[in-house]
Amino acid sequence: MWSIVLMGLAGLLVGGALSFRQQKKPFWTQISFYVLAGMSLLAAYLLTLPAQ
Repeated sequence: MWSIVLMGLAGLLVGGALSFRQQKKPFWTQISFYVLAGMSLLAAYLLTLPAQ
């Protein structure tokens, strides 16, 4: 369940980064949104691994 929520969050963050690019906002804001989206996808992946 949480992995689906995190994947949705990653999609929203990528959309926000693309929106910031279109608005000509500072480059660091775009990079930070992409990094957060990547971290969200990594967390979603780690939640799908079986527990040991």
